[in-house]
Amino acid sequence: MAKKYEGCAVGIDLGTTYSCVAVWMEEHNRVEIIHNDLGNKTTPSFVAFTDEQRLIGDAAKNQASINPENTVFDAKRLIGRKFSDSVVQKDIMLWPFKVSAGVNDKPMIVVKYKGQEKCLCAEEISSMILTKMREIAEEYLESPVKNAVVTVPAYFNDSQRKATIDAGAIAGLNVMRIINEPTAAAIAYGLDKRTNCVGERNIFVFDLGGGTFDVSLITIKDRVFQVKATAGNTHLGGEDFDNRMVNHFVQEFKRKKKVDIIGNPRALRKLRAACERAKRELSFVLTTTIEVDALFQAIDFSSSITRVKFEEINMDLFNECMETVERCLVDAEMDKSNVDDVVLVGGSSRIPKVRQLLQDFFKGKELCKSINPDEAVAYGAAVQAALLSEDVNNVPNLELMDVTPLSLGWRLKNDVMDVVIPRNTAIPVKNTEAYVTTKDNQSAVCIEVFEGERAKAIDNNLLGFFRLFGLPPAPRGYPFNVCFDIDQNGILIVSATEKSTGSTNEITITNNKERLSNDEIKRMIREAEDYRVEDKKFLRKARVLNALDDYVYKMRNAMEKKGINLKLSSQENKKINAAVTKATNLLDENDRLSKISVLENHLRVLENMLK
Repeated sequence: MAKKYEGCAVGIDLGTTYSCVAVWMEEHNRVEIIHNDLGNKTTPSFVAFTDEQRLIGDAAKNQASINPENTVFDAKRLIGRKFSDSVVQKDIMLWPFKVSAGVNDKPMIVVKYKGQEKCLCAEEISSMILTKMREIAEEYLESPVKNAVVTVPAYFNDSQRKATIDAGAIAGLNVMRIINEPTAAAIAYGLDKRTNCVGERNIFVFDLGGGTFDVSLITIKDRVFQVKATAGNTHLGGEDFDNRMVNHFVQEFKRKKKVDIIGNPRALRKLRAACERAKRELSFVLTTTIEVDALFQAIDFSSSITRVKFEEINMDLFNECMETVERCLVDAEMDKSNVDDVVLVGGSSRIPKVRQLLQDFFKGKELCKSINPDEAVAYGAAVQAALLSEDVNNVPNLELMDVTPLSLGWRLKNDVMDVVIPRNTAIPVKNTEAYVTTKDNQSAVCIEVFEGERAKAIDNNLLGFFRLFGLPPAPRGYPFNVCFDIDQNGILIVSATEKSTGSTNEITITNNKERLSNDEIKRMIREAEDYRVEDKKFLRKARVLNALDDYVYKMRNAMEKKGINLKLSSQENKKINAAVTKATNLLDENDRLSKISVLENHLRVLENMLK
């Protein structure tokens, strides 16, 4: 039986480009997608740093064009990866912010905050976005939120899943469960649209988001959601379509204006924003215009792009999506004719060419567009969160059976990858295999754990290793067991045992170099608290300055009308004039470094004068 957690729990879709938070409302017996302070149900996954403050969400994205070097986005594309990865190097070429190599080849984002250079890892940026989602939920619920179910792409590997849990810890959240995004979307679709269905239905979830792409085949029967197979690409999505458009217009600008803007962050940010708007418009119109004033060196840029051209420059990526769809069905050993519903999730699933290719693949089957592709993942996560919460009783009872996205095994002699748990195995799962020593009088065995689909172990991803000591002296061929155990989050524990001596050892794959250590997580939690204090201090000062400005305005009006409303002596006039002059000086840019206490004291002086 799943462990139950005390307190309010929410579901968070931590997206590459946009994030969303939802909660099960017991009194209404439904999931509520929570709107942010601007009234939007999705929040940009942007974090920006300035000389005065840190911004998260819409505020960060809105100032990106004037502060591109210190506005961070796409952090999810870095999480759990190495700086030397080819995909990371390719992204760095198009990002306006700086990324450098840290300890153990960990990518570090370099920004300037309050005049000082700071190096932040992807987990820290993701934790700031999770903090924003938590605050959105707390404001709506009017109570603290400590527990959350967070979604990840189905094809996230072990280190990426753990890095997401680390980001939650830094944000002050207990991540109760990590679930796959297509699985969460299937829960949303199954509960919202298929509550009265009889028998078994095969649901194919096509999830094309801003930075990741996943597909899953899920069978729903009697409230049991069983994932049959999953496939995907954690580095394919709307951002890549934007990049293709940006490159297209960079070349056009270079050809027409004889100027190359590829090394100018501000120009690229302006162009990227225009391309993102154009991409969205091309889902509804056949042609659209790109217009950017003073793109570079005071040169205006105007051009147009047709839907056909957009499809042409991205067709290889669209075809890659269809190949992934076919691979998923092959893994599930299911014919496309047996799929009952094809559900679209993720903002990029709105692209007409993608929908056409998908419909053609399924031989004209009508695609399910009835659920909101931007909200479905958070909806499903909120249902899972409610099921794990002690405080919620009337959530629909369902059983979730997910799969592991990658094969897991260990290195045998001659660099052979021996798979203990094949990909698309239902989780949680525990599998024990028998092995023998390869040398006479062998006293220890090194267990190197890998994930991946390659035959040679070295070509796969090393998760960690440990040694089993205490084997008795014996000819080669002496037996021992290796056990792989995966929990509901897809997180792995590997153990090895020799029965006659009772020797045993195990590893929970937490020591891999890409993951943060406990000390690093504690340090980042302290720093997150420092950021929170700084943010509160900035808002407090901003409110005082605004109030001071308002009182100066009121005092000046009162002075103009004093002959009508106020009976003041000349001495009182001088006193008010002096207070207004001091307040005006404090409001000047040169004096904004004044301490908050000074500003608040003077505000109280003005308030007393107007009583």
